Order: sequence, then C-alpha cells, then structure tokens
Amino acid sequence: MTSLPEPSARERLARDRADPAILRLHRRLSRLRGVCAFMNTGAHPDDEHSGLLAYLRYGMGLSVAVACSTRGEGGQNALGPERVGALGVLRTREMEEAARELDADVVWLGHGPGDPVHDFGFSKNGDDTLSRWGEARIVERLVRAYRRWRPDIVLPTFLDVPGQHGHHRAMTRAALAAIPVAADPEAHPEHALDGLAPWRVTKAYLPAWSGGGDTYDDETPPPAQTLRIAIPGREPISGAEYDRIGEYSRFYHASQGMGAFRDTARRAYALHLVEGPAGAGAHEAHLLDGLPATLADLAPLAGTEAAARDLVAARYAIDAALAAFPDRARIVEALAAAAGALDRARADADAGFLMLHGHRLERTALALDAALVEASGLVVSAQARPARLAPGESGRLDVRVAETGAAEEIAVTVETPAGLSAERQRDEDGDAAFRFALAAAQDAPLSPLYPPDWNAIGGNGPLVPTIEATIGGRRAKARLDLADAFAIAPTSSVALSPDAIIAPLADPRRAWAISVEGPEIALDTPEGFRVTGGEGRLRIEASGDLRPGLHQFPARTDAGPAWRITPIRYPHIGATAYREPAMLRLIALDLALPEGARIGYVGGGADRVGTWLERMGLDVAMLTAADLAGDLTRFTTIVVGIFAFKLRPDLTAATARLHAFVEGGGHLVTLYHRPSDAWDPAATPPRPLAIGSPSLRWRVTNPAAPVTVRAPDHPLLAGPNRIGPADWEGWDKERGLYFAAERDPAYEPLLAMNDPGEAPLDGALVSARIGRGRHTHTSLVLHHQLDRLVPGAFRLMANLVQPAS
Repeated sequence: MTSLPEPSARERLARDRADPAILRLHRRLSRLRGVCAFMNTGAHPDDEHSGLLAYLRYGMGLSVAVACSTRGEGGQNALGPERVGALGVLRTREMEEAARELDADVVWLGHGPGDPVHDFGFSKNGDDTLSRWGEARIVERLVRAYRRWRPDIVLPTFLDVPGQHGHHRAMTRAALAAIPVAADPEAHPEHALDGLAPWRVTKAYLPAWSGGGDTYDDETPPPAQTLRIAIPGREPISGAEYDRIGEYSRFYHASQGMGAFRDTARRAYALHLVEGPAGAGAHEAHLLDGLPATLADLAPLAGTEAAARDLVAARYAIDAALAAFPDRARIVEALAAAAGALDRARADADAGFLMLHGHRLERTALALDAALVEASGLVVSAQARPARLAPGESGRLDVRVAETGAAEEIAVTVETPAGLSAERQRDEDGDAAFRFALAAAQDAPLSPLYPPDWNAIGGNGPLVPTIEATIGGRRAKARLDLADAFAIAPTSSVALSPDAIIAPLADPRRAWAISVEGPEIALDTPEGFRVTGGEGRLRIEASGDLRPGLHQFPARTDAGPAWRITPIRYPHIGATAYREPAMLRLIALDLALPEGARIGYVGGGADRVGTWLERMGLDVAMLTAADLAGDLTRFTTIVVGIFAFKLRPDLTAATARLHAFVEGGGHLVTLYHRPSDAWDPAATPPRPLAIGSPSLRWRVTNPAAPVTVRAPDHPLLAGPNRIGPADWEGWDKERGLYFAAERDPAYEPLLAMNDPGEAPLDGALVSARIGRGRHTHTSLVLHHQLDRLVPGAFRLMANLVQPAS
C-alpha cells in the first residue's frame, strides 16, 4: 500500500486543479518563457528541493533537472520487500514519476548496485563515500552532465558539514568541484567524441539553511543568505501553491514515506552564492541576474542584425501565445510564428554565438514543437503489445490518434534499440492507428535495468515513437512515451521454492526438495552435493558431511543462464520488473532452535523475517487482523516486523492485547521502527521506550563495527546459541539504526557498539522482564542480514524468538 496523499489532502489539491488538457497546454507554454537552466544535485531519489523546482519551472519558466548520483538501492523500503537492486529499480521509477509532476529532467550518475557509484547504505562520512565511489569518477560524471545538459545554475541539495549524510556531503563536494573542470578545455578531451564541449556553470549556490531534522544533525551553521527567492501566489491555471505541487511530487517517493501537506506552504528559499559572474555581490536582487533570461536577452549576442531581429520576434510571438491562452487557434498561430522566427535566427546567428548559446535555441525549438502538438488538439497514445519482448519474440507497437485537432499530414516514425526492428504495417481497420510489427533478434541485448536519464518532454525508454504533423503551416515533431514501459527481457523466469536453504549442521537431514516453476533447468552443483530429478522438482543431496558456509547452485537452461524475474507493481509507478540470475543458495551453519517456541509473526510487507523463521524450521503463523483480535496465548513469542505499527492499523489497535500477552508470560519481539512509524514511546511498548532522534546519532553504519556483549550470560545471548565474536562477522551494509534511546529501567542493554570516533551506543538490543513475560526490542538490521544469509543473524534470531524466561 503506497503512501500517496491522504484523501482529504488529495481532494484539497484536486479542487484547485484545472482540466488536465488545459493544464498540460499551459505547462507546455510556460516552458517557452525562459532560456535558462537550473540543476539540483543530490545523492538519492527524494533529495531534490521539490517546492523550489516547482516554482522555478512553472513560476519562472526555467528548464529544471535533477542530477542524482545513486538509485537509492541501499536505503529502506516502507512499501514492500524490495531491497538492493530491486529497490533501485523501484526508486528509479519513483524519481521519474516525481520528476514528471515537476516537468523536470533526471540525469542519473550511478547505474545500480553493480556500478561503483551506488547507494551502499547510510554513511556518516563524505571522505569515505568519495573513496568508495571514486572521487575522480563522480566528478567526471558530473562534468559530463554539466557539458551535456548545460545548466546555468547549480544547487546541491545539502551542505557538506558534519552531522549530514556522507552521500550528501560527497555529492555536494563533487558538484562544486566539477564546475571548474567542466569549463576547462583541457579536461576530459574524450568527451569531444560524444559531441560534448566545455561548459561554464555561471552560478552555484548552497542552501542558506540547515539540513538538520529528524534524520540529520548539521553541526555547523549554514552559510549567510545572499539571495532570497520569494514564491508568490499560486500556479495560475491549477490554482495550487508551488510548495503543494512540490509535495505532490514528493508523494511519489512512497517507498521512503515522503510527501506532507503542511498547514502553511513554504513561500521563500534562502540561498548562498558560492560561484557567480564577475561583479556578483554579497546580495543579489534576482536569481537570473547576470544571465540571459529570454530569447530577447540573447539578441544583442547573436552576432548579426537578422538573427537579433528574429530572436526578438520569436520572444514577442511566444508572449502572444501565452496571452492567447486558452484559445488554441490563436496559440497555434503565434507558436508557428515563433518557431519560424527561431529557425531563421538559428540559420543567421554567428557561429561563436551558437557555440555558447545554440543549446538554448535548440531547447526552445523542441519545446515549441511540443507546445504546438499540444495546442493543436492532437490526442495520441502509444503502446507496445506485449510490453516486454524476449530475444527471438515478436510483438507490435500501436500509435493511436484519437483526435487530430488542427494537425494535418500526420506521420509516425520509431526509434528502436539494438536488436529490435519496427516495420510499418498497413492500417486495415481504418481506425487512425499507426501499427508497427516489432521483432527482437535472437541475440538482442536485454534492456538496462537502470536507464541513464529521463526527459520530461518525452521520448523515454528504449522504444520511442515520434509523431510528426503539419500544424499552423509548420512541420512539428513530438517524441512520445509509451503507456507502459517497454523492455527486451529474458524469455522466461525461473522460480525456485525455496530459493535458499537453511541447513543446521546438527540436523541429520542431508536432502532437500526444490520445486521449479518455469522452463526446465539444470543446477551447477558445488563440490559435496548432487542434484537429481526434473520436470518441476529437484532433489539436493549432500554426499557427506556438510561444510559450513554458503553453497551456491546457479541455474541454467539450454539457452544459457536462467533468470529470476521479480515483478514490481505499485499504483504510483505502474508495473516494472527486476531481473537477476536464478540461483539456489544453501547456508550450512551451527544453528540450534529454541524448544517449544510457537511464533506469531506480524509483518507489514517490508521484510521477509517471517519467511526466514519458517525456513529455519520454526513453528510460525503469519498473524492476520483476526488473529490479533483472537487468542494470543497460543503463542510463546510474537515478532513484530519493521515499520509494522505504521503499516498495520490492526496491530496498533491490538497494542493493549500485546501488553497483556507479555504480562501473562509471552515474549514480544519488536524489530526496528522509526519515530514516525506510529511508535508512541509511552504507549506502544509495554514500558516506555523512546527511539533516538535525529537518527544519524542513533545508528552504527559500519557493518564491521566492533560489538561488545554486555551481558554474555543473558538468556537471549547464552542459548540455544551462545553468541560470540564470529556471529558479528560478515554483516552487510550496517549494524543497526533507530537505536533505542531513553527507556524504562526495566530494559537491560545487552550490546554496545559504535562507529569510529563516536561514543558507544547501547540501544541496539534491549530486553525487559515484564510481569511473567518479556519484551525485547532490537534495532539491528537483522531482516537485511537474513536476506544476505549471514550466519550470525540466524543464530541471534533463533535466540530472540525463544519463549520468555
């Protein structure tokens, strides 16, 4: 279930919104007001200053873009179980939809977990982040982004100060460092092979406010304000305040729980100029001071009188189109005149002018065409059927024209990726559809999981139709987005059940049954095992004593490696998918299970802990709302998954029953929650327990951080598995986060740990005897370690779910 706007908030915004077609037309026209470009740089999807970008784009007519260094694949997921690569796919789509709301481009600098520039988890240190990404690498990618997109103004989202996320600090440092390099003609000459020339960013700003809050804790004050951007009024057509538009965009970052309609919309942003044109003082009057704001401002620079005259004429024609809104016929006439004047200016302008400012004219020309198509009343949609083709398969692309409006002589062309052909078919039905037969070659490369960029004006994805029509006497083109994203994907998916086996060394069992859905496969078998069977069922046998450790069985078909495809579908992003090599994993470990444990698991869909408890061989029931309202005494232990109090209203309603369960002798185990996850420190746990905030101060990000066991003989650490140093080896991403802070004296801290240079924290695992039972709360990222098959996580989890003692 996504965290899209609450109904009341959505209704408030909807009342202010215009007819969608009228709103689209006005937003297409507003693109033509200016010729300057603004780039906001950040480290993760959701780092963008959405309200500011909404105003710059819709209120000032700037072109806006977000340059993002990672796909957010190392973060959390409040929606479901997607992690790492799959989460990166989900958050990529969220960023695209958030950008669509802002009419902003997205420039991706990192390309998923296999790329050095990726989200490896929370970092408190910018230097460490840059060393892992490669400082020269991320700077070069930003240089390339500046030279390709040519922003006039750059604004990193966060400050490079202690107490801020290390990824944010690294991205801010790299964004500023790349500015002089991008302007240096001697730097990165290889960019010329891609048609990129040096580019000088005219202005760079930093936020003149702290980025501290519930998560971060900036230690040094922000820089002084040199410019205040006031945000007056509302967007003219929708009637929505710009900050509201920004928050509506942020709701698309639902996996991170973003978006909130404040009682009072934000109406100003304070910025600090760190790089500017000669003569820029400590206080500027306007963001665009020293920059050419419109086509008319470019006229004196054009180099010829004819080009200057036509640039001014194009500006006046654009103003006439804006003034004519919403009269489509008059708008088309004015836009066609503007496009003609712009064409002449581009033909007559001085070569030196075009080298410096030609991109502004090109960007305006594309926007003029898009506005002409919208103003004409042409209604067109495009869809590939099916949306995914495997190598060797065929399908079709339909481009359907529902209304032609003022458009004439309509034609459609199609851009295809390598290995895919699109052949125009005859229109036999006479239904104004352009049909293309699609055929993927046997050796067609698979579509990338992480696209390199996203363009707000359209034409995204590997398969791009372009519609061309005569409108107002001008031949206009518009690149289209498909209704459902197209991809060349593997022929089929292989699902192994289970896909991971937990094999305790003391268990006498040495054979396991695996069911297979999909094509017939074979498993590459590691030494010490053999695989038999077929037709949907395999048998894994150990030929002798199990060797402790992880054993992997890659799957393959006659055609090559087998793939596991995981569909990802949420209402706010539609349907997409993640693919990875299909593989069976078997972890052999020293694991003892608690005797007599009957476990009830309450999950919110954000982790797989219940599944892992079952695979360990424990007696587990997945609790429904009816179960929570029923007899809880049939369980010795109830485990509450991450975020579950926020995601499960029935769980919050059962809080008093859970307290009674503990008092009566049950063991309640709660996995980490954020303060915002409906966690009331005084009411949610059986005894008061507060979660630390800001969370940067209450987490240990180093997965290898030393762990001090403060109570080695405590029942939860002494058995059935005695937890020792080896159990803390091999952890991934981090130790834990959202540690318990202030708490009732009944809670005993069992562990202490810290990141380098910081004081030890003792809130990672606390437990209290309450009545005849026990409440244990852990902020260790056990759910992630179980997914990564870390042996110590299974041993500790087995201890935590034992009956109260």
